Amino acid sequence: MEGFLVLVLSSIAVIIISQLLKVLLNLVWRPYAITKWYRQQGIQGPKYQFMKGSIEEIRNLKSGARNVPMDINSHDFTPRTLPHYLKWISLYGRTFLFWFGSKPRICITDMELVKQVLSNKSGFYPKADAHPGMLALLGKGLVMINGPDWARHRRVVNPAFTIDKLKMMTRKMTGCAKSMIEGWENQIAQEKSKQIEIELNKQFLELTADVISHTAFGSSYMKGKEVFLAQKELQALAFASFLNVQIPGFQYLPTPNNRKGWCLDKKIRTTLMQIIHERMKSRKDEGYGKDLLGLMLETCMVGGKENDNNRMTMDEIIDECKTFFFGGHETTSHLLTWTMFLLSTNEDWQEKLNEEVLRECGMAVPNADMLSKLKLVNMVLLEALRIYGPVNIIFRKASQDMELGTIKLLKGTSIAIPFAILHRDKEIWGPDADKFNPLRFENGLSKAAKHPNALLSFSIGPRGCIGQNFAMLEAKAVIAMLLQRFSFSISPNYVHEPIDIITLQPKSGLQVIMRPIQA
Repeated sequence: MEGFLVLVLSSIAVIIISQLLKVLLNLVWRPYAITKWYRQQGIQGPKYQFMKGSIEEIRNLKSGARNVPMDINSHDFTPRTLPHYLKWISLYGRTFLFWFGSKPRICITDMELVKQVLSNKSGFYPKADAHPGMLALLGKGLVMINGPDWARHRRVVNPAFTIDKLKMMTRKMTGCAKSMIEGWENQIAQEKSKQIEIELNKQFLELTADVISHTAFGSSYMKGKEVFLAQKELQALAFASFLNVQIPGFQYLPTPNNRKGWCLDKKIRTTLMQIIHERMKSRKDEGYGKDLLGLMLETCMVGGKENDNNRMTMDEIIDECKTFFFGGHETTSHLLTWTMFLLSTNEDWQEKLNEEVLRECGMAVPNADMLSKLKLVNMVLLEALRIYGPVNIIFRKASQDMELGTIKLLKGTSIAIPFAILHRDKEIWGPDADKFNPLRFENGLSKAAKHPNALLSFSIGPRGCIGQNFAMLEAKAVIAMLLQRFSFSISPNYVHEPIDIITLQPKSGLQVIMRPIQA
């Protein structure tokens, strides 16, 4: 008996020691070896700190940067949102190594290298491992998954975003915008001054949520409202935990934040299942519809061998609904917000766009053909995406040891691509890179900068945003309808504080004075 007990205890001791050695290997020796590997190639960076990596320095720099004031005519928000990148670029050059916990990250700012990473079709640079908070927010949808699963999801979803489908969606987009505008007009009619101050960021979030509910899921904003509100809370939780040291398994512990996240996720899944069940009941005899939800349900519910390669499970459908509910309204709403900010502070461009809209659309509700003729509106939207793109930075990772230009990457190294910094690179965009100048897009995207793929707001390559044409069409429709009816200027109450809460947004909203244009 004693011999058996000694054997068990010694086995436990061996397991504990082997696990401790594994921890030491990953947290001490491995970072040392990786740092040495990259330094031999001339790639420097901040010193690795045990377990924390560079997180503490990032947290301190971002905390101090939140109070950096910005002039309303200044568009360079990177000292507020990416102060650590700016510091490290100044110290170590435009390619450097830093650490997120014990995980190495290489920052690249050379457009040719960026193009190689994003345009690769062989799967060498998949999406980096997702933060647990982002997985809770978006699920394992198109944005998060890799490999065959991504290809299968893309095949199913892609038909929902064809040009013909988008044209059909225009009427629903303009219908939602018309309801919002009529509400504003009713408010203005009751004011003696015939003008009102509106906080546009909140209004656009509700509008784009209404649009994605109608166009992709065949439901009203009220039905999807619980999803949007819960996702907003999850977004705040995810943002708050981004700079925490990630301890394996910690996301499964019943901490207050984890319990809150689980409760919100349950609410989202329950609401999405209600929307799905309603569709299944109403469409049983005539198919499930040709919008995004209908196409996904078709693959899940319809049998047959020819469908097996595209089949999606109900859990996968729910995750894609999460992705498109969030991505379909969050990014577009902020594009609208920043476009209105730029037009409110550049009234000469507001007048030019007003003339173009009235020339091409008159006072009619714009359709897809009219919107395709709005060249100046398109140029302003592209410039808004360049200066105030919804996403500041994205990450990929090396799937194996490989060479990227002259860099010999180790398998598992994350690659950081800071869009916001690249969009302000004067070597790429010229000496006026910090200025609002839509004319740079006068001859098209490929000729707007010294590199044809310089605008990265929707990413490029096979993993480029599947909904970019949807977002641009919706933004054009809304901006055109506003220009038909209103002139606007920035409110004295507006404070210019762009903040990165996963997506770039004004910290305290966008207050704008709206005045009706007299017929």
